[in-house]
Amino acid sequence: MGAYVEANGTRIWAESRGQGPDVLLIAGLSDPAEAWQAQLDGLSDRYRVIAFDNRGSGRTALPDEPVSMATMADDAVELLRGFGVDRAHVAAFSGGSAIAQELALRHPEAVRSLVLMSTWARADAYFTAMTDFWRWLATEAPDERAMLEAFFLWIYTPRAHADGMVRQIIDETLAFPHPQSPEAFRRQLESFTRHDTLDRLPGITAPTLVLAGERDIATPPRFGRIVADAIPGARFEVLEGEAHQPFQESPDAFNARVDAFWREVDRGAPPS
Repeated sequence: MGAYVEANGTRIWAESRGQGPDVLLIAGLSDPAEAWQAQLDGLSDRYRVIAFDNRGSGRTALPDEPVSMATMADDAVELLRGFGVDRAHVAAFSGGSAIAQELALRHPEAVRSLVLMSTWARADAYFTAMTDFWRWLATEAPDERAMLEAFFLWIYTPRAHADGMVRQIIDETLAFPHPQSPEAFRRQLESFTRHDTLDRLPGITAPTLVLAGERDIATPPRFGRIVADAIPGARFEVLEGEAHQPFQESPDAFNARVDAFWREVDRGAPPS
């Protein structure tokens, strides 16, 4: 069961499960903590896994003041402190990976290691055009189902559309009792589009694993390569056949990969 935690001047909904080394999971655009369900279920037998709703997602309200990556990074570190955690392995995807980059830069003492999935460092013309269309889609689609059907073309592989997984995710999203408003979607999206850490990434000191889906068209592997090249000692891996969210589409493989990385960091092994 989750609960609200007072952090950085707001009430953040979070769930903590399991015992062991601490892991913080940071979700992306629109996604509540439940986006990480396969990790909450699959990793909590050996880790203490914390997932939460970012500002403007799920049960965490969106304040009137502007949203920034720095603010949400401060939310994350204050959330950890609310759980009595000084240092954690941090895994994040998409917009959450932008927050995680800021977290590692602003609060390096709180980050044991960093896994960045479907990440980028600075928006290019393609990324900007794509997010401009998403913003239009959120307000002009005839209904929420139509919006999700179009939006998820950028997020999931063709196999997930073919085997019914996307349809199931849409049904679950529409049934979720804490939907995100179009205004919250737009404001979150604007903050993610403004994200720019490219010149500061060399300041990240945590062991870092950057993962990219081979078939990801939202944040193609070239984006992840730029991030990995800029972070000292970071390793970069492309997940064959995967798109933007392999932690949902192929959770067993994803969980095994991050588990191996965290074990390696915890025993102080050199990068392989």
